Amino acid sequence: CFPILRAAFWNMLRTPIFHRPLLRVIDFMRGEAAGGMVLMGAAALALIVANSPLSDTYFHALHVSVLGMSLLHWINDGLMAMFFLLVGLEIKREMLVGQLSSWRQRALPGFGALGGMLVPALIFLAFNRGDPIAMRGWAIPTATDIAFSLGVLSLLGRRVPVSVKVFLTALAIIDDLGAVLIIALFYTSELSWAWLAACAGILLILIALNRAGVRHLGAYLVAGVLLWYAMLHSGVHATLAGVVLALVVPAGSGEESQHSPLAVLEHALHRVVPFVIIPLFGFANAGLSFAGMTVADLTQPLTLGVGLGLLFGKLFGVFGFSGVAIAAGLARLPQGASWLQLAGTALICGIGFTMSLFIGLLAFADHSNLESEVKLGILGGSLLAGMAGFIILRLAAPASTAAQR
Repeated sequence: CFPILRAAFWNMLRTPIFHRPLLRVIDFMRGEAAGGMVLMGAAALALIVANSPLSDTYFHALHVSVLGMSLLHWINDGLMAMFFLLVGLEIKREMLVGQLSSWRQRALPGFGALGGMLVPALIFLAFNRGDPIAMRGWAIPTATDIAFSLGVLSLLGRRVPVSVKVFLTALAIIDDLGAVLIIALFYTSELSWAWLAACAGILLILIALNRAGVRHLGAYLVAGVLLWYAMLHSGVHATLAGVVLALVVPAGSGEESQHSPLAVLEHALHRVVPFVIIPLFGFANAGLSFAGMTVADLTQPLTLGVGLGLLFGKLFGVFGFSGVAIAAGLARLPQGASWLQLAGTALICGIGFTMSLFIGLLAFADHSNLESEVKLGILGGSLLAGMAGFIILRLAAPASTAAQR
């Protein structure tokens, strides 16, 4: 009976009433805006649930213990390791054969990313100086959410030159690399030297597999799981195991790189991370209850430092440092783009949802009472930055299009 039922099911899907909507869904999932749209939906749903009669159930479920860790812990330390693995694979590929493979290609996004990390951090510190606890969150507004930002750009379609999308992608990848380094250097808890030694031993095994020419992906993934477990107990954040694993996965060269373990793994993760893991992380962490919240909550130094750091820090940092690099002859304006479009793109870099939330959780792991202020700043700053960037790019499009023609 099973083959008959299976054939009937596939025949049903091929009928116009099912087939056409299914094709539309598949086309949407393949689009570059899809991941950002799904993440936006997950964040909006989290806010709705957190302010509904289901709020108690929502917050309680996140702290249910599963195999010794809370559900929230599994999402943030377990599933997010796969996100960091994908980030590491993308960084490695772009550095080897992609948009960051030469100094000329790295120059403009590199300067933009540098300014986009320094200026937001300075704005945050200006609002929170004198408060040693709040100052731990200095890195929260330095992050750019690549899924959200590219999703906003994609909504503009051909109004934005392809070179601008390439610039934003490269900048976000460098930004992710900076965030990984910040997490490793500044958000590491008390270290366990025994577990660190275990991490080093597993890493040596992974390097040996790479040098021996082993291309079986399963061997690297098994060792990667062991590395994650050892890092979970080492004091270094467990998600960084994903980045370390990415560095040793074979990338191949030439035509071989298209079928290398790195390419296969990256392709597989692109099916899971944007549509499952990141939305799940957003849903679990974006829930903010507005019950009892007043205007005074919007003016808290921590909220203002995060929100204005994302909004104005990214604008002045990315646009300012990029402008200096272009004026000094170290880089060039993206082909076919105007200065106004560069400013709009800098604003969109202020969408710092996923990585900002992640860093905020690390910064105030022992001060949960500050999480609401952090979330409010991230959501407010990201929303304003995304809207302002979208409006500027939409207004700038006709003039830049005419210039290109």
